[in-house]
Parts: sequence; C-alpha cells; structure tokens
Amino acid sequence: MNKPKTVIDIQRMKAEGEKIAVLTAYDYPFARLMDQVGIDVILVGDSVVSVVSGYETTLPVTMDEMVYHTRAVVRGTRNALVVADMPFLSYQVDPVEARRNAGRLVKEGGAQAVKLEGGENVAETIRAIVAMDVPVVAHIGLTPQSIHRMGGYRVQGKQEEQARQLLADARAVEEAGAFALVLEGIPAALAREITAAVSIPTIGIGAGIDCDGQVLVIHDILGLCEKYSPKFVKRYADVSGTISGGISDYIREVKGGQFPGEEHSF
Repeated sequence: MNKPKTVIDIQRMKAEGEKIAVLTAYDYPFARLMDQVGIDVILVGDSVVSVVSGYETTLPVTMDEMVYHTRAVVRGTRNALVVADMPFLSYQVDPVEARRNAGRLVKEGGAQAVKLEGGENVAETIRAIVAMDVPVVAHIGLTPQSIHRMGGYRVQGKQEEQARQLLADARAVEEAGAFALVLEGIPAALAREITAAVSIPTIGIGAGIDCDGQVLVIHDILGLCEKYSPKFVKRYADVSGTISGGISDYIREVKGGQFPGEEHSF
C-alpha cells in the first residue's frame, strides 16, 4: 500500500513538476476504484447535487448532504487526499459559521481539506479556516455558485480587467493560506500566467494544459451524465451503454422466467 497523500505531498508535486490528477467522487464504490488505480486527490464536489440528484445548479446541496457523501468517499479511500466542497451559504455569511462548517467536513466527514469558491472576497474566510488548521483549496474563474451573477456557465477572464482581477484573486488566496487553487473556465494563456505567478499548485478544469494538475467530474469522463457535455470534458469510457444493456437483460430474463435459475436458488 502506498503512503497516503497529504497537502505537503500535493505542494511538493508542483515543485517537482509532477502533474496532479484529481477526480470527483460522491460514494464508496467510485472512491475505492479510483483510489486503487492511483488518483492523487478525490474531490467530493458540490456537483453531486447535479450529477447524482439531478438539479440544474450546485446551489441546493446542503451541509448535511456534503458530510454524508464525504463520509462515504473517505471509507473507500486509503491513499488519495480527500477534499470536500463547502456548499453555498456554508461560508459566505459569517467567518465563524464558515469555520464551524469546515470543521464539520473534517470532523464528521473525514476530509483532509475543504474547498471554497472566490478570490479576494473570501480571503479573510480562507485565513480564518486555515487558522484552525483546516487546509483550504481555493477556486476562482468560473465559480458555479456564482452562476446567477455570471449569467450562466461562461468562460471568465477574456477581458483584460477580468484577467487582472483573477490574477489578483489568485495572489490573494495564496497569501491567505490556501494550499492549492482550482482554475475553472478561463483562457489557457491566463491559466499559464497564474500558475507561474503563484507558488501553490493550480488545478485546471477548462483552463488548458499548463496548470499543475487537472480535475474532472467522474460521471462526465465515463459517459454517465447526459444533461450537458462541456467542451473541456474528455470522455474516457462510455459505460452507460453497458449499464443499460445489463439492466435490459435482467428485465428480459425476469419477464421470461429465466431468472432466477437453479444456480441462484436455495
């Protein structure tokens, strides 16, 4: 068994030029499988409410739901670093409440770190959480919890003013103590500039090849989410057909009286 990864290991990977592979997981079976094949970081994303529960945005997910899914993922993990998303309204209202909710994801959920969205506007919140020894991953660019302000899932940082702000955001969250930074939905050239400007690892999603690592949603890369297909997603397998085929065979055999057979009976 490999030694479990820590936040120090993830930061060392940037320094040594080793790319960081990150995927989302929301349950024990997927966490166990990806942990066994060597994923570096598992993100228990608030995207669970979209890809598992069927909502259109990430906004409805609750703290209790995030704790539940984090517990399930941690039970399936031995080697990867587990990071849990802080859901909408769990950290925006008050730094004390943010600290309490971050603590819940660690104490009740078993996460080794938490992730929250925002730049300069959440720097003090990041600082407060880090001060209680909970590692924080920041997230800037296309931040799904800000969908209403952004007017949808739009690439950020195309205009010079936006790009300058994102660079300032990256520096602010690094200074506040975040140990890594997700860059989502920004031009590749800007992601390259930010990655060079900060000492903490950058994890890209729709941000080009020059980030220190990449993250995608597990359901997207396996063809299990048919609601949308962003440009930045690469489908590495299409298991939906295999699953549908297996279910269809089961239905056919039950209807036809072929299952259960003698070998399945006591």
